[in-house]
Amino acid sequence: KATYNATCLSHLLVHSSRVAASGSGIQIPNSELIIIDGVGQSGTSMLEKRWKDTADTVVIGGGCVGVSLVYHLAKAGVKDVVLLEKSELTAGSTWHAAGLTTYYHPGINMKKIHYYSIKLYEKLEKETGQAVGFHQPGSIRIASTPVRVDELKYQMTRTHWHPTPQFLIEPEKIQELFPLLNINKVLAGLYNPGDGHIDPYSLTMALAAGARMYGAEIYNPAPVTGLTPTSNGKWDVQTPQGTLRANRIVNAAGFWAREVGKLIGLEHPTIPVHHQYVVTATVPEVKALKTELPVIRDLEGSYYLRQERDGLLFGPYEKEHKMVLQDSWFRDGVPPGFGKELFESDLDRIMEHVECAMEMVPVLKNADIINIVSGPITYSPDLLPMVGPHQDVRNYWTAIGFGYGIIHAGGVGKFLSDWIVNEEPPYDLIECDPNRYSKWTNEAYVCAKARESYGFNNVVGYPKEERFAGRPTHRVSGIYHLLKPRASMGFHTGWEQPHWFYKPGDDVGYKPSFRRTNWFEPVGRECRLVMEKVGVIDLTPFGKFMVQGKDSVKLLDRLFANVVPKRGTTNISHMLTLTGKVYAEVTVTQLAEGGFLLITGSGSELHDLRWIEKEAIEGNYDVEVTNVTEDVGVLGVAGPRSRVVLQKLTDQDMSDSSFKFLHCKSIQVAGVPLRAIRISYTGELGWELYMGSKHTATVYQALMKAGQEDGIDDFGTYAMSSLRLEKGFRGWGAEMNCDTNPLEAGLDYFIKLNKPADFIGKKALQQIKAQGLKRKLAYLTMQTDEVDPEGNETIWFNNKVVGNTTSGAYSYNTQQSLAFGYLPIELCTLGQQVEVELLGKKYTATVTQEPLVLTEPTRTRLQKKAGGKTP
Repeated sequence: KATYNATCLSHLLVHSSRVAASGSGIQIPNSELIIIDGVGQSGTSMLEKRWKDTADTVVIGGGCVGVSLVYHLAKAGVKDVVLLEKSELTAGSTWHAAGLTTYYHPGINMKKIHYYSIKLYEKLEKETGQAVGFHQPGSIRIASTPVRVDELKYQMTRTHWHPTPQFLIEPEKIQELFPLLNINKVLAGLYNPGDGHIDPYSLTMALAAGARMYGAEIYNPAPVTGLTPTSNGKWDVQTPQGTLRANRIVNAAGFWAREVGKLIGLEHPTIPVHHQYVVTATVPEVKALKTELPVIRDLEGSYYLRQERDGLLFGPYEKEHKMVLQDSWFRDGVPPGFGKELFESDLDRIMEHVECAMEMVPVLKNADIINIVSGPITYSPDLLPMVGPHQDVRNYWTAIGFGYGIIHAGGVGKFLSDWIVNEEPPYDLIECDPNRYSKWTNEAYVCAKARESYGFNNVVGYPKEERFAGRPTHRVSGIYHLLKPRASMGFHTGWEQPHWFYKPGDDVGYKPSFRRTNWFEPVGRECRLVMEKVGVIDLTPFGKFMVQGKDSVKLLDRLFANVVPKRGTTNISHMLTLTGKVYAEVTVTQLAEGGFLLITGSGSELHDLRWIEKEAIEGNYDVEVTNVTEDVGVLGVAGPRSRVVLQKLTDQDMSDSSFKFLHCKSIQVAGVPLRAIRISYTGELGWELYMGSKHTATVYQALMKAGQEDGIDDFGTYAMSSLRLEKGFRGWGAEMNCDTNPLEAGLDYFIKLNKPADFIGKKALQQIKAQGLKRKLAYLTMQTDEVDPEGNETIWFNNKVVGNTTSGAYSYNTQQSLAFGYLPIELCTLGQQVEVELLGKKYTATVTQEPLVLTEPTRTRLQKKAGGKTP
């Protein structure tokens, strides 16, 4: 059970009262708030506010995230927005947070969240009349090893094409900004001016004031005791004060999120961790300073440190074997009455980090500790929040799992508000999609990943990063155990999938680097295998849906911009948003009359399924949509000898004339009935074989045996990625997503603007085409040295930022690096030279005619045209 440290709490309150008097620092309320007609009043009686019977949106949870959402919805003009808080605003994690704010985030899309939050907080006091205690002394991430310097350079190229202010600075500049720092081990720093910290309580109250000002209602105390869906997709939200009928509900309940989810049968994978930070008394050297110190983050020491009045505040992230999970809450729920309590502090647990901080900031050695705050912070397995609508539950949204709720609150509130108002996400944020998790996230997995993620807060963030705690889940293919001893596995939405394979003499294991590493040569070997012989790849993690019924063709014609494929054929189709952005890319096959198999990437399985189900329900289509992802195994067979190998195993004529490209047939292999689709994401001659998952090993072993004379072997996703780039194949999540339209992505061939059906996004796309494009996807080649593009790097021209790469790799067939990247139309001319930034160096890149290597169907067609023969 949790231990509540009342003594520590009282000390914090006393300290906070002093801070509040000075108008800065962390501010904790000393009384409960009862909201009556939008006015905060002290007291402890039951809620007396006039109760509404209906609402457009009900937000559950009055932390900074939930309050930010009602503020943004109300400001956007949404009527009847209601927030329900079980006790008082900020109860939970908000009230005791350290309040750090930073532009920095290692991801790409989350930078937008951070940027918006800071810009909002800068103007919130003027807008609402409520002080927020926002300090912006800047922040510095400290690199004290050469690998850390590489990491900072890597992050710089991922930031230059964003508006985020960020600079790589030398030790001398760091010393100037933070004169109390011991720079003996400091090699460089990543400096973000405008970073700092904010008082979480004051921030929340300012957002609440703004929400009321724009017409939102805030009820507390108003615990939600029941959630009942109605037949028309609305919700009855039950509380002790009454029931509201809502068009949608948003779970923003912090570490109570699991309890709210369980009311409708969902098990959200969130868990509280014990996070501690230490507050010192006045430090004379700090008091003597004329300007506030920037926040520092010592990456090797794994802690943050900032000025708190005339003292210091620092918080560590312990290694996973030392950190503490409140796992009993995962199983048994949050104890009744817990809200503004703390856990027992444990200084011994963080002494390793305290000592690192004392070495880096020597004045700490003589500082008196006046407080150790140990409170619950909610973690998700991958440390990213779950933001957006939930699959399989109509009009249920989440804004939960925030390990850094203060900096995320503003941006997430705006993001969700825009999505609700405009019925589509304002930009790509799929890494925070709540549907990236499913039933495979059991207690053991969640606990293991939360421990790992907490301990990984300040580890080096490499490209192609893998984390191994909690793996494997139950999501393994039928050949996982056959492949595992000789494969470097990657993790994809719960699945294990080979990245590359070992051979005798290879340097094996996971050895991440910012440069070419141990997988570089083996991946080249696998590319040659597919180009010259025949390879097999496990594609089981693909998301797979069956759509059938009277209205199946009508539904797919509405969902997809391409035509609906005829029976026995396949095509590549795209689902667009209302504004013409690419929501998904799906392979569509009509297996039988009105019966379709839809295939999508592993990372977008439930993301895409939710979109399909939503349209099917709201359009009242007579269809049945079934997720068969875990029931069906998939093997890809690719290479010039693939036809020969398959022909040995089946009576079906596999010749080009009988089994054409993008056609599907039912065949048998080793006695196993399966569907074969002639398609390969390598661009080479190939088939995808779909079978019951329990038969995957049988089919795999038959292929390997039949292909011995043909040089058959395994290949992984790294080789497939290199091969698809050589062929000019776009990838969803890279070249196309909710930030791009299909015309600028070069997907014109798949977009049928002249088809009769009024597909989603058609009108917007017609308008985009009429107006003309301002940028376009370009195909870039370059010569580098031991480093290759991977996507999201900055593109320069005449010392100005002009675009960004979307994906990249080394082309083993043409012996050069290549990348896709978005450039202004005027720079997309063939032969145009630009520069791509990699690890702090700019490499000349040339806009090149795509593809570098022709696809097998194209080569076959040209050969036939020239009078040649094909098998």
